[in-house]
This record gives sequence, structure tokens and C-alpha cells, in this order.
Amino acid sequence: MTAKNETGPWIRRYRPAPNARARLLCLPHAGGSAPFYLPFARSIGPEVEVLAVQYPGRHDRFDEPGVDSIDGLADALLAEALPYGDRPLAIFGHSMGAMIAFELALRLEEKGAGPLVVFASGRRAPSLRRADDSPVHLRDEEGLIAELRALNGTDTRVFEDKDLLRMALPAIRNDYKAAETYRYVPGPRLAAPVRGHVGDGDPRATLDEVRSWSEHTDGGFELRTYPGGHFYLSDQMQVVAAAVRQQISDLLAQRGAAES
Repeated sequence: MTAKNETGPWIRRYRPAPNARARLLCLPHAGGSAPFYLPFARSIGPEVEVLAVQYPGRHDRFDEPGVDSIDGLADALLAEALPYGDRPLAIFGHSMGAMIAFELALRLEEKGAGPLVVFASGRRAPSLRRADDSPVHLRDEEGLIAELRALNGTDTRVFEDKDLLRMALPAIRNDYKAAETYRYVPGPRLAAPVRGHVGDGDPRATLDEVRSWSEHTDGGFELRTYPGGHFYLSDQMQVVAAAVRQQISDLLAQRGAAES
């Protein structure tokens, strides 16, 4: 299939790169939206074209019902991602986005259109659950807001604007439900390699929990750590973009050598 000239509601292409060697599909965290990756698109350079996913229920998709399961989001994105496979396609997911990236990659491989690599950022391996996790999506509004404050990934101006906050909470609750009700079903490991990225002080994903992604791939695993917590990415966007660009370049070189 050939790539679309124009993106639809699910995928945004902020900086078209017609001569890019690869594409990078970026999946936001719970409550996140496509513009989160705009600095990423600006930083990564022309060799990799960044495509950012916009989930329904927010921004210009505010009037659309949200999808409250990881499997449902991966199913919906499969048809959206396939047309971009005319070039090597990498997938980057942060937090909840990493779980969607994993499930989407499995579906792409089933279609014979597997990704070049899966980047799992700020998220423990799919098979790992914490016994002490309490469902955030079942909390009242104050409890949900407290969680957002604790993670330090939401613009403080959102908390000051009660109307804006009230508009944002349904999508945030929806996404937390998707992430918290996800259950890994044992099955084939990914053929694609996995590259883990995480903040060294992330309370939601320890280094050992991220290393466990190695159990879900036959393509090899590498881990990179950065100063920061769960939203290390916000402060390290340029550094991470450079690392991701180099990892994609290395994998393209390996693929080229194997095919020659």
C-alpha cells in the first residue's frame, strides 16, 4: 500500500519529510494528544518523518467517543498505519502509548508488515502488573487530579482553568481505563527489536520493569536511561530524538547489510 498524501483524524504529520528514509509513528500517553510530539518532530531531523497519533475524545476530536481499551485502539490504528508501510515504519509509544505500540506491532506483523523497531518509553513490560496498583480511572475527580499532579506531566495552567480541566478529565479517565484494564495475553513474541527509554526516577516504570520488555521480542532489546521521572521525555525531547534517530539509522544499516 502507498502512503496517503493527506493524513486523517488519527494521524498528524507536522513536518512532512518526502525524502525521509523511515517513518516514526508516535503514540501519546494517557490524556495526551498528538501535539505532545511536535517538538519531537522538530528535533529528529529530515531523515525520519514523524507521524503523531491523535486519539478521539480530545482537541479537534473532542466530540468523538473515546476508545477505552488498548486492544480497541490498536485495532483502530492498524488500518491507519498500514498505508505508511511503504517505507520502514518505527513505532514510539510513551506510557500508555507503549502498550498500544506493542499491540499494534503484533497486528502489523500478523499482516506481514512488521515495524522496523518498537520504542517503549516510560512503561513496564506488557506482562508485568503491580499488586499494589489502585485503579485511577475509578477515582473521583479530585483523586484523578491528584494523580495528574503527582506525575508532573500536565501543564499547570490546566489545573488553574477549571473549565478546561473539566473538559479534559473525561478523555483522561477514558485513557486510564484503557491502560488499567489491559491484560496481556501470552502469544508470539515480537520479531521487531524493542528499544526501551525511561527516566531513572520514574515511579511508574523501574529499570528492571522496563528491562523485562526483552522477554517480549526475538529482535533484541536495548535500554537507555535519562535523568527525570515519568515525564522525563518533556525535558529530554531533543536528547531522546537524537538517540531514536541514531537507533533507527543503525537498524536501517543492519537491514541493508543483511539484504545485500
